[in-house]
Amino acid sequence: MIEWLLSPVDPERVHEVSSLVAWHGRGMVLAWGIILPLGVIAARFYKVMPGQDWPREIENPVWWLLHRVLQYGGLGIMVLALVAILLSDVSMPGAALHVWMGWSMFALAAIQFVAALMHGTKGGPRDRGPDGSTFGDHYNMTRHRIVFEWVHKNLGYLLLGMSVISIISGLWISNALRWMWVVQIIWWIAIIWWFAALQRRGRAIDTYQAIWGTHPEHPGNRAKPVGWGITRGEPDAETDNESIRDRLTAKQTKTWWEVLILR
Repeated sequence: MIEWLLSPVDPERVHEVSSLVAWHGRGMVLAWGIILPLGVIAARFYKVMPGQDWPREIENPVWWLLHRVLQYGGLGIMVLALVAILLSDVSMPGAALHVWMGWSMFALAAIQFVAALMHGTKGGPRDRGPDGSTFGDHYNMTRHRIVFEWVHKNLGYLLLGMSVISIISGLWISNALRWMWVVQIIWWIAIIWWFAALQRRGRAIDTYQAIWGTHPEHPGNRAKPVGWGITRGEPDAETDNESIRDRLTAKQTKTWWEVLILR
């Protein structure tokens, strides 16, 4: 069994890659196969954390920190892995699809990064403008915000799908050892199961309601959520909401973790 796992997937070809090519593969698998999918799961399923009394407790900033750190970290590793393959100056047979897919993903990831900086203003009762108005792109779900969410979410899922093809093609052209294939496939099965389990439990809570609650007076609660399979709570005008972010901000003494998530 050990010998089988340590042998290349195609016994008629050798598994021989340079150090830079190997680091390119490790970096891309780490970024697109592990870190970036975890960032998507954090944003989709952990806007309301386990144990949080939602919708009474709202605006938990932990998910935003996790999503931001994982996505920026994954993109940073992707850039380093790209530099490694450019420095290697190696041409591998049968790599046309992999190269095309890689550059396409890099371009789309760059668009995703720029789009994330254009998410619009927040607004809301706790984030009023200088004039005291509650207006904000997110709070009022303006066309700007709706377009941003549609592009950001769908482009993210498209990139994850493309990453599967890219990783498989990379493993094949490098004639990766069988244990690499086994580990990657097991990880994909685990993350798909995790995703499906959280989706069945209704954990894909609407971002708007995770931040502002389910009171019908909030304008975004009168609009359809952007995306598929989104869970929304019943309209509730009776529950008094408590912002976890505001509660942490008001603390006189904060732990390093609390300081980090409030940044």
